[in-house]
Amino acid sequence: MQLSPDEQVFWQYGFIKLNATIVYTWGLMLVMALGSRFITRQLSTEHTRSRWQNLLEIIVTGIVKQMKEVGLSEPQRYLGFLGTLFLFIAVASLFTIFPGYQPPTGSLSTTAALALCVLVAVPLFGIQEQGVAGYLGSYIKPTILMLPFNLMSEVSRTLALAIRLFGNMMSGAMIVGILLAITPFVFPVVMTLLGLLTGMVQAYIFSILAAVYIAAATQGHQANPDLATNAPKAHSQTNGISHG
Repeated sequence: MQLSPDEQVFWQYGFIKLNATIVYTWGLMLVMALGSRFITRQLSTEHTRSRWQNLLEIIVTGIVKQMKEVGLSEPQRYLGFLGTLFLFIAVASLFTIFPGYQPPTGSLSTTAALALCVLVAVPLFGIQEQGVAGYLGSYIKPTILMLPFNLMSEVSRTLALAIRLFGNMMSGAMIVGILLAITPFVFPVVMTLLGLLTGMVQAYIFSILAAVYIAAATQGHQANPDLATNAPKAHSQTNGISHG
């Protein structure tokens, strides 16, 4: 039983391997690019719209609404990054309905890459909003003694993002594999459907936490009622879901 798509190797030449993680990741990116092109090729502003356009608008408005609730005052600026994170994880989970497919998010290398994207994006957005001096100054507030703790926080939350997503996705694949080996087919089917729900929840958690981190970086330690009330609330809610 293969617990990670890294274990499934399609081609190898020396130390160079083409495993399922790479193949499925690039396959997902191709499907998402073609799907985006297909849906947006004939956008309409009239009352009569295609079902695909309606679905896309529901997803986009939902993501924008969530970003506003965590304190991002101009969510359109971050929609491309956060929306892509959510859709990639969600689509990766959705494709588990196909036999033989393993979501690339079940590999620690993929989840680590996604977490590193967040690690890089947070200071980039923060510098863009506050400037280099303003953003770097947030690491030494309220005192310079906080510098090592703030740096440790950056690293630890990146590791937490990667390991949380990896653990939840791999555990679902492990349970399905075990049930498929010892029980009739109906139980793995039920678990696969449950895995779809879990994947959507994990996509939401990952993207909303990334939005919280970006909101904190772009607004720094300035007094902001929305960020002060909404961001911690969203963080606690997503932590509660992930622990549950």
